Amino acid sequence: MTQANTKQAKSPTGLSRLLWRAPIWFYRFNLGWLLTGRMMLINHIGRKSGKPRQNVVEVARYDKATNTRYVCSGFGQQSHWYRNLEAHPDVTIQTAGKKLAVHAKLLSPDESADEMQRYVEHNPKLIKELLRVVGYDVPDSMQGYRQLAHDKMPFVAFIPR
Repeated sequence: MTQANTKQAKSPTGLSRLLWRAPIWFYRFNLGWLLTGRMMLINHIGRKSGKPRQNVVEVARYDKATNTRYVCSGFGQQSHWYRNLEAHPDVTIQTAGKKLAVHAKLLSPDESADEMQRYVEHNPKLIKELLRVVGYDVPDSMQGYRQLAHDKMPFVAFIPR
């Protein structure tokens, strides 16, 4: 296996942050349905401020049987939305015009590795592009992807309450 980028990806700042946050406006104007079922809006509470916060994230996997959505924190555990979920796991989400009250379960490193494997198996081209955009080297094996999720890219399960 080649040496992977071991640095934690940094959250976007400045203009790139503005671009990453642009999809929120689709949901604010009731146009979230335009973003397809792969995206969802998380309405959460700031861990320090106690104020409402929002983030749009990609749904890595949807389990229809349990109505559970799985999301990866591409910028790791230091992402504000991820840290806010640690403090306040009961949130609401919006997908394609539907709102749902959920509990955000932070998955273990091993569970995150399993979810990453599922994602890579179903989206082999997309994962490579996403990792490049976020700033990671693309692993050359499934074990490399699993290790990346295990160490740096935790997953969250959004389970209906």
